[in-house]
Amino acid sequence: MARATNLHSIGLDDHDRLNAELGGGIPRGSIVLVEGDYGAGKSALSQRFAYGLVDEGASVTLLSTELTVRGFIDQMHSLAYDVVKPLLSERLLFLHADFDAGGAFSDGDGERRELLTRLMDAEVMWQPEVILIDTFDAILRNDPTFEALVRKNEERQAALEIISFFRDVIATGKVVVLTVDPSAVDDEAIGPFRSIADVFFELEMVEVGSDIRRQINVKRFAGMGEQVGDTIGFSVRSGTGIVIESRSVA
Repeated sequence: MARATNLHSIGLDDHDRLNAELGGGIPRGSIVLVEGDYGAGKSALSQRFAYGLVDEGASVTLLSTELTVRGFIDQMHSLAYDVVKPLLSERLLFLHADFDAGGAFSDGDGERRELLTRLMDAEVMWQPEVILIDTFDAILRNDPTFEALVRKNEERQAALEIISFFRDVIATGKVVVLTVDPSAVDDEAIGPFRSIADVFFELEMVEVGSDIRRQINVKRFAGMGEQVGDTIGFSVRSGTGIVIESRSVA
């Protein structure tokens, strides 16, 4: 089907129902924004995307601001997502954004570099078909130039420059997935990304009795395949990974 070829399947149909809940995959040539507070499941969802996409034959970059390579492998193993072979075959490129002194995103003397510029100049990172950045707000917050613009109330202009770069990337059919903690960055900074996202997921934690349940609120889904639920309940289980709990369709 022509419609299906325009989607990147996130696979694992015999493991969970996430691909079916999202209508068959993520549209090619799209910007995907996954927004949620700490603990809402942003990292688990991006890890699930990365593993499923690679399993379906896509090439993927995952940039993490939190996990080292060892931490990433251990985390994926705990979710029953075996990423060793994809990493060794270079179908999955994992990068750790180290903001500490001597790290890849800081100078030897500990001075922070212009992270966004450095990010956009990292050509190898943008070569795969899908690029996931978890969490994008950490890069915004640690970029000294962006920080200075925020102090001048010019963060919106800075955001538009980054968005222009992302648009150039997706014009070639690639997908850019950004996870963001809205409580960690100003609304003026994140607003433009919400506006231009082709796919916008808002992750939420809901109290049901004594339980805390997670859900994906689908705020926007341009270029969807089959019917996509407006709310998708899920949990993250050790030894299993993402588990779809419920679905309600508008």
